Amino acid sequence: MRVTDLIEKKKLGHTLSDAEIQYLIDAYMSGEASDYHMAAFSMAVYFCGMENAETTALTMAMARSGCMLDLSSLGKNSVDKHSTGGVGDKTTLIVAPLVAALGGNVAKMSGRGLGHTGGTIDKLASIPGYRTILDEDNFILQAQTQGVCVVQAGGALAPADSKLYALRDVTATVDSIPLIASSVMSKKIASGAKNIVLDVKTGSGALMKSLEESHLLAEIMVSIGKSCSRNVTALITDMDTPLGNAVGNALEVEEAIAVLCGRGPKDLQSICLRLAGEMLALVHGGSAVHWEKEAVAALSSGKALKYFKGWIRAQGGDESIVENLSLLPHAKHKMEIYTPQSGYISHIDTQKIGQASLLLGAGRNKKEDKIQMGAGILLAAKRGENISKGALLATLYTDDTSFFAPAKEELLSAYVFSDTPPKDVPLVYDVIR
Repeated sequence: MRVTDLIEKKKLGHTLSDAEIQYLIDAYMSGEASDYHMAAFSMAVYFCGMENAETTALTMAMARSGCMLDLSSLGKNSVDKHSTGGVGDKTTLIVAPLVAALGGNVAKMSGRGLGHTGGTIDKLASIPGYRTILDEDNFILQAQTQGVCVVQAGGALAPADSKLYALRDVTATVDSIPLIASSVMSKKIASGAKNIVLDVKTGSGALMKSLEESHLLAEIMVSIGKSCSRNVTALITDMDTPLGNAVGNALEVEEAIAVLCGRGPKDLQSICLRLAGEMLALVHGGSAVHWEKEAVAALSSGKALKYFKGWIRAQGGDESIVENLSLLPHAKHKMEIYTPQSGYISHIDTQKIGQASLLLGAGRNKKEDKIQMGAGILLAAKRGENISKGALLATLYTDDTSFFAPAKEELLSAYVFSDTPPKDVPLVYDVIR
């Protein structure tokens, strides 16, 4: 085989065999295939697409490029959850202890945020003392003993995907559905969980802007999971408005604790209960509806909160943040933003809310950027609400007051008002099993 021949074959729209795709990834990792080869290949895939069998082969080739975790010691109870990214998405902080409280073992590797989407590891890193890195033995041991362990995905996990993603990021080939699907699933397969629930976001704050694209991505990822002998369920959920009211690392930890304490925004609570129900149905069998009811009970009884505290303590974090939120990082300055007009909030450009949070210092444009753990936004009004001119719309938080002006401008540009209420939008559009 020759790398250029395989690029030519894909450029012409032909199907690559499993062996050809494996060769291409092996060549990339060995240096035989260069970045410019893989950039050309990615662009060929972007325009010509891939058959499901090709996407599965690419997934497995990237998964096998590094360590493959063995979670067999967790038996059928190992379960993972992955979100395709959004704004205000702190569901892992709630769902993981909730599922653990009902017999699941959540052994999860997560990433840091980049651009307008927040990362679970950044949120957890805002908890004083929390260790985001554990060795493999302690990672598995904690998942066994505490029911949940969430760490930063290391470079040894699907390194071919990490190399290819970094290349796609600078060659305008990020938004290729086969490449997205194989990227997500290569890390999930390498992470070792038997059961996987995917939260595929759709809308203005998501990678997939349309429902049609989100369906296609979800279906391909479920198909890949089945081909790799994993139990996979995908939920297509709304990201056309931020999830919950908090956007920003420590602010989102506070909101997650509020939900675990029986408070917090209803949309966030509802999504977490749905995700937990689907995860537990994969682990234990039975219907997701039954397990969602069990999750409601575990939340209201305080059992999920108990598992949250045990998880944080086991990873070196200060569990007393639950009773004393002042122990979390807080920004030095805040600014209240008031609505410029009366009316119903008919639309929120969720990506712009994420960008406003980024401008305040809560995110990073480049991987090496340092973030402010206390920076972010608390939304006082969401889509569908009828609000009067001059009412509180949001509060901005940052350590640097020079960040307020551009963040305020970005935030206000996200809102669209109307004289009539907008149509109701479901939190969950579909479930693909």
